[in-house]
Amino acid sequence: MWPGPRPAALGLLLLLLCAASAGAANAAELHHPPGEHRADYDREALLGGQDEVDEYVKLNPEEQHKRLKSIIKKIDLDSDGFLTESELSSWIQMSFKHYAMQEAKQQFVEYDKNGDDVVSWDEYNIQMYDRVINFDDNPALDDVEEESFRLLHLKDKKRFEKANQDTDPSLNLEEFIAFEHPEEVDYMMEFVIQEALEEHDKNGDGFVSLEEFLGGYRRDPTATEDPEWILVERDRFVNDYDKDSNGRLDPQELLSWVVPNNQGIAQEEALHLIDEMDLDGDRKLSEAEILENQDLFLTSEATDYGRQLHDEYFYHDEL
Repeated sequence: MWPGPRPAALGLLLLLLCAASAGAANAAELHHPPGEHRADYDREALLGGQDEVDEYVKLNPEEQHKRLKSIIKKIDLDSDGFLTESELSSWIQMSFKHYAMQEAKQQFVEYDKNGDDVVSWDEYNIQMYDRVINFDDNPALDDVEEESFRLLHLKDKKRFEKANQDTDPSLNLEEFIAFEHPEEVDYMMEFVIQEALEEHDKNGDGFVSLEEFLGGYRRDPTATEDPEWILVERDRFVNDYDKDSNGRLDPQELLSWVVPNNQGIAQEEALHLIDEMDLDGDRKLSEAEILENQDLFLTSEATDYGRQLHDEYFYHDEL
């Protein structure tokens, strides 16, 4: 379920297993394709489906300003009248987490078929695959794709069991959130790291080397240079993840790779907003600067593409 090089067939099956887990981080990744900032995606994300369009149209300009000013006030943690990069980044990260949790709560209701306030493993399977699936740990299946699916499904079951913290084999809401978003829950961190090591640490030394990071890639003997994706991945390994520059990722460095980096995404968006909206060059945003560029602010992660104007959690005085 985590980022990293993998065969195409395995990636397709992985997508199937994780389809119900797509959340704010995924939207942020789509919003920022490599090397560009897509305003058209912002606009699509702002308006969303017909319900969101109808709700947006209902807000008159005065109400939009009122709610937006309330949000600006909440972002301004030190109440000095300006939004800094740090304040914007913190707010965007909080927004990511809020909507991820809201999505998990909605999924919980959908998965809980009998309405007993817990989700069983069978209910999870029925929601995901329309049937109960049970694979034995052994033996391996002959078909390569079926075997890939079996292994991924067993990992899913292990994560389900790890998220469970009591004697009831089903998951309550808090445990279900830990299952859907293990990166947000402290007691799941060790599991996340161990799962990543099992997948990528082929020699069992407790680290992930560059070769393992690249999935055992070997250059085609007929090629004179590596493909572009290898160059990009190698650069990420060296400059983004291998903090101590020792040529391998330890468990903490591995965590920064396999867990979606919402902090980095939030920081990038905060810098983008300041670059675009800071009219006097002081590297912070005043309320006047934001209102002057309201459309840009409403098509950014700072307001979750405008969704926060329709969510009392964000604009209500008692947040």
